[in-house]
Amino acid sequence: MSDVSDAIDPPTALAGHGADHGGHGHASQGSIVALAVGALGVVFGDLGTSPLYAIRETFESHHHRLAVDEVNVLGAISIALWTLVVIIAVKYVLLVMRADNHGEGGILALTALVSPAGSTDRRAPVARTGALVLLGLFGTALLFGDGMITPAISVLSAVEGVKVVQPDLESWVLPAAIAIIVGLFAIQRFGTGLVGKVFGPVMVLWFGTMAVLGTASMLRNPEILQAFNPVHGVRYFTTNTTKGFLSMGSLFLVVTGGEALYADMGHFGRRPIKVSWFSMVLPSLVLVYLGIGALLLRDPHAIESPFFLLAPEGLRIPLVVLATLATVIASQALISGVFSITVQAVQLGYAPRVRIVNTSSKAQGQIYVPGINWLLMVACIGLIVGFGSSARLAAAFGLSVTGTMFITTILFAVYAERHFGWNRVLVWTAAGLILVVEGAFLAANLFKIPDGGWFPLVVGVVVLTVLTTWKTGRRLVHERLRSGTPLETFVAGLARGRSKSVVRVDGTAVFLYSDPGSTPPALLAHVRSSGALHRDVYVVAVETASSPMVPASQRESVTDVGGGVRQVTLRYGFMEEVQVATDLESHLRIEPARTDYFLGRETIRSTDRPGMARWREHLFAVLARNASDVAAHYHLPDDRVVEIGQRLEL
Repeated sequence: MSDVSDAIDPPTALAGHGADHGGHGHASQGSIVALAVGALGVVFGDLGTSPLYAIRETFESHHHRLAVDEVNVLGAISIALWTLVVIIAVKYVLLVMRADNHGEGGILALTALVSPAGSTDRRAPVARTGALVLLGLFGTALLFGDGMITPAISVLSAVEGVKVVQPDLESWVLPAAIAIIVGLFAIQRFGTGLVGKVFGPVMVLWFGTMAVLGTASMLRNPEILQAFNPVHGVRYFTTNTTKGFLSMGSLFLVVTGGEALYADMGHFGRRPIKVSWFSMVLPSLVLVYLGIGALLLRDPHAIESPFFLLAPEGLRIPLVVLATLATVIASQALISGVFSITVQAVQLGYAPRVRIVNTSSKAQGQIYVPGINWLLMVACIGLIVGFGSSARLAAAFGLSVTGTMFITTILFAVYAERHFGWNRVLVWTAAGLILVVEGAFLAANLFKIPDGGWFPLVVGVVVLTVLTTWKTGRRLVHERLRSGTPLETFVAGLARGRSKSVVRVDGTAVFLYSDPGSTPPALLAHVRSSGALHRDVYVVAVETASSPMVPASQRESVTDVGGGVRQVTLRYGFMEEVQVATDLESHLRIEPARTDYFLGRETIRSTDRPGMARWREHLFAVLARNASDVAAHYHLPDDRVVEIGQRLEL
């Protein structure tokens, strides 16, 4: 096995097809409730805090300042409500979440389902499927940009609430926001399960508070209920024309967090998320947006901070504190989502191995990725300092989300047609209607590019470049290293006469290689250079099961190839540490202190050979050098590891 080629044949956990298990099997009613509460604290935070800034930005953006009058208020609230229904309730909760990849959700998992390995439709043109995969990767890359912006704008928008209560505290807004961001990322190591348990009850209070404030305001101006009539949304556009179109870039903020909802499905499962959405999240959001609309009908000047002004003056400080907690929680949705898609990218072979910490023995999707965590923190702090306010950050927010959502709709339509066997006309008619809505939002967000929308695009291009470069580079490494020699053929060659030129020495050698049945390149290189081979040779492949633990009785399978060579497969659960040396000792009586462990290590050299552009070859070499250590990952004794280096020309 080599540092680069170790993951050449990625685990098949993401290459299967969706099943209606939602990642948690048949959970009890009690566990469903517990997971539903946890989902409130991880999955719905972003959606649940959009009322802090979405309506304000719709009217107050310098691109499209709108009059706060009855036509515009009823129209904006109508569009907000129906956008929640069409994009979140119908598209994501009822439709897209059906496309889970062994319990995992998100655009990258969906991309795997429509890829050649995941598709059941072998008639699909390869070029078309390749284009869909590339499209899915770009949507994934955009989601990384969203994961950087969401915590920054969410926390800033809440902390800025102190200016409503006490304008003199404005100078403390940025330092307080940065301190909260640091604290948020510091607690990620405890895992989304524990974070959800802590955050879930807070979000129950948050959604309950929004519902109460919205209902109280709505009862004072019940005419806001007219917003349920979509005709007011049409009138909004006919009245405001160009400004109305541009305002869609801000109105879209009501559904930011929708893609994170799908990406976080592996953390809690489909059913708990659905229960949370329909029982609490959707009703609370509908009530608070109606309440904000009612407030604006009776006091147009409240547009400066419509959410906080819903509360009586004496309750605004507690509301600011609660909102700050809620926005910290809101950031969790995208952080957890980015963790999920990072792991999926590694499993699918689009990213180098990173350190991944499983934080729950009950749920495979609950993980923590330290490197990504600290990268996101630094990016968030940079955004807070660079943009300085939630209003300015709003210009950068939305473009990445709309792009990802638009791509998700296309991929799901393809998947539904191929896998579910749904009628093509009906699928694309429904998808077309959703694409028209999302396309309008996407077009409006394009006008944000000069004012900050460029940031998620730059992040998207950089991440896409990394993903495609690593995938292509791994394929080239595999082609350069492939021996083409089955293990049985190698052993047969030893038996036919090569054994006279190969000295067998006392001792045990373990060669780790991810392709069972093939001769490891490190083994061939060792025999070729030394002319010697240990009397006992074990070629070991490591597989990861979809269960948290694998019984000791099912840990290993052994095939005696002959000539003292054995093929071994070690299976581990996703919550288990991979203890290769310890398990070989306990199951096969191989003594670690008397065994040599051989690993391959390639030095990548950029050349003019066909494959990739030179700059991409250099990038791949950097990524390969910075991938996590193989020996440490498998817990091999440091003083018994032998690395066989090879210079590899790409």
